[in-house]
Amino acid sequence: MTLAVDVRGLNKSFGDKHVVQDVDIQVGTGRITGFLGPNGSGKTTTLRMLCGLLTPDSGEGEVLGLDFRRHAEAVKRQTGYMTQKFSLYEDLAIEENLDFIAQVYSLDNRRRRVAEALERLGLGNRRRQLAGSLSGGWKQRLALAACILHEPKLLLLDEPTAGVDPKARREFWDEIHALSAEGLTVLVSTHYMDEAERCHDIAYIAYGRLMARGTAEEVIDRSGLITYRAEGPGADRLSRELAGKPGVVMAAPFGAALHVSGTDRAALEAAIAPYRREPFRWSEGQPTLEDVFIHLMGQSQDNFQ
Repeated sequence: MTLAVDVRGLNKSFGDKHVVQDVDIQVGTGRITGFLGPNGSGKTTTLRMLCGLLTPDSGEGEVLGLDFRRHAEAVKRQTGYMTQKFSLYEDLAIEENLDFIAQVYSLDNRRRRVAEALERLGLGNRRRQLAGSLSGGWKQRLALAACILHEPKLLLLDEPTAGVDPKARREFWDEIHALSAEGLTVLVSTHYMDEAERCHDIAYIAYGRLMARGTAEEVIDRSGLITYRAEGPGADRLSRELAGKPGVVMAAPFGAALHVSGTDRAALEAAIAPYRREPFRWSEGQPTLEDVFIHLMGQSQDNFQ
């Protein structure tokens, strides 16, 4: 597998805060890699360093076959970057925004490129609508159209679906997979576990440090977590009683059920033993990605404290 991103030893500090610490990241060409982690963990900073918007304090490697530090401008021209906040002109129409972006990139055949982007993202019937009047889902489509207008080889998406309804999120991800199938490499940060599971692989960063890497299944298997699920009337209310007991790493309600997880099987089973009675029904299950990520957060230290 060829690598679109192959960067090692990435570091960035702001003042006395070391926000990205010795991060290695590899992304295969045409792959969708989910970038996960708590707020303030360095995801946005890492994305901006990869595409040349921020200069790292140290690190080496290649992005799209180019030295990402020496050839930052060339990398930038081949990258589409979608920011967390909608950043196009709200007092311009959809078509006007895309035409402006085409001019910024000095693209040839502007009309054709804009028309194709409008068609691809289903924006054709709204081409004259002001961007500021769009709902969150339509703004997301416009932002994505702007990102791919110059036919980039790498797409960086920073929490692109925050605040968007489930239908719009699903349509967005269908388009991301279609772009990936055409050879576009995608690195996307998200807080949604269902979106993480739609990625080909994931990277988990907590407070500047890369803590897990692989497919969702691999990350779960390597976590070492053992999880029991309790069901029955009031099972979810046992979380407070079990939290903090020896062997219990976390106890989290899931609807009317309860997930209790730990890494020491004997200690975990001893902790839940008093509750293995009616009306509760217990079964061992697979940890979820959310279980694993909460566990990883507990192992990391907030670098702003």
